[in-house]
Amino acid sequence: MLPALPGSALAHNVSEQAKQRMLDGNYFDFAMVGAEHMLTGYDHLLFLLGVMFFLRSFTDIVKFITAFTVGHTISLIFATQAGITANPYLIDAVIALTVIYKAFENLDGFRRCFKRAAPSLLLMVFVFGLIHGFGLSARLQQMTLAKDPNLIGKVIAFNVGVELGQIAALTLMTLVVRAWRETSVWTAASRIANGALIAAGLYLFVFQIVSYARTQDSVARTASGALVQSTVIKG
Repeated sequence: MLPALPGSALAHNVSEQAKQRMLDGNYFDFAMVGAEHMLTGYDHLLFLLGVMFFLRSFTDIVKFITAFTVGHTISLIFATQAGITANPYLIDAVIALTVIYKAFENLDGFRRCFKRAAPSLLLMVFVFGLIHGFGLSARLQQMTLAKDPNLIGKVIAFNVGVELGQIAALTLMTLVVRAWRETSVWTAASRIANGALIAAGLYLFVFQIVSYARTQDSVARTASGALVQSTVIKG
């Protein structure tokens, strides 16, 4: 399924229409674009699915999702306010690695491969929340004016939209996983599903690295062309 998805969706690009809504719109528009961004952010959704996979109680679900939410809220607001960013493709490549990590942990990979227990899941989910929030910030900074006097309020509105989108996605995931857990094929199917998460994470990682390399090559060619043109004019 993933290979059939358009490159723009995988890279978290936002349509020109959505960008214009954010430049010209109000807080509600920012919230709507935030929800849309979460629901089309396949790597974010895959990571959340990995987190949800073996959580049984409502208390555990709230605890881990709260840790993730707090993490990405902190980095989203702080990085956007401070103007801290990085190449979005590289950030998304790291996010893809978080998907692989969670699926590997779900498969008891640490005990099987390293003969040790996995690091604290609650701490790792919080750290990964920080990374995902940084990724959202990088995209948000591409979509809006950095010197907007209402930037902080709009970032908060964007984050509210992200949370609403996350709640909608988690609700569906919870219902599906709970129904799936009641079937006789749960044990085998869960292994296959987490193996598929690793494959999807690897695909996304390679896609982002290749996209980064292409953008760097394009930048280098543009700079080289400009240098040649400047030299010809001077000559």
